[in-house]
Amino acid sequence: MVSITIRDVPEDVRAELAGRAAATGRSLQEYLRLRLTEMAEHPDAELWAQRVRARKSATGSSLSTSRILRWRDAGRK
Repeated sequence: MVSITIRDVPEDVRAELAGRAAATGRSLQEYLRLRLTEMAEHPDAELWAQRVRARKSATGSSLSTSRILRWRDAGRK
């Protein structure tokens, strides 16, 4: 594994994160490692949208919003 150093973290932010870690029975290091792993496993909305656009471009796919919503809502009552 590698190490990551983050400098200039405000004291109140560090205290909040340490409190969250303690509330889950983890050290601050364990808590932050878990959260970073979760972040890496789930792309944020911007990255997800970029990937969708790239996939659409590569496949030539073009579904209208109304068609997507009809499929989503099919069978709902």
